[in-house]
Amino acid sequence: MNKRHILKLFNVWPPFLGAGIKIRRISADIREIDVEMKLNFLNRNYVGTHFGGSLYAMVDPFYMLILLEHLGKEYIRWDKAATIRFKKPGKGTVKASFRISEEELREIRHQADTMPKTEPTFTVNILNEDNEIVAEVEKTLYVKKKSKEMSD
Repeated sequence: MNKRHILKLFNVWPPFLGAGIKIRRISADIREIDVEMKLNFLNRNYVGTHFGGSLYAMVDPFYMLILLEHLGKEYIRWDKAATIRFKKPGKGTVKASFRISEEELREIRHQADTMPKTEPTFTVNILNEDNEIVAEVEKTLYVKKKSKEMSD
């Protein structure tokens, strides 16, 4: 099974399945991932819009997964921090797209190779069906080159 198919298994991972989060597209090079979430009774809040926790869950793992795939085993990669700013109520189907360019990957690698650590920050917008921003999420990751002892 290839890695793109393994990532598609996230569609049946209980936190995603329960919230109705679906991975819709993964690029062949695994640098682009598109997800969506339809409003349903399992992810609806008290006032009938998308529950904030479900909105965050739909964007939580993807930048780290892209870095896991592209940086290799010689790097430590973790989510460090996140901020979500709600812009308007989420109704209907919402979507988010994650992109990390080859240039960004080279820069992260260079910083991790030349500094004790690097903390790249990415911003993703959660959009409604009219492409209006429902929420803006800023993700900070932690990347560090493993020492020789850690790599063995």
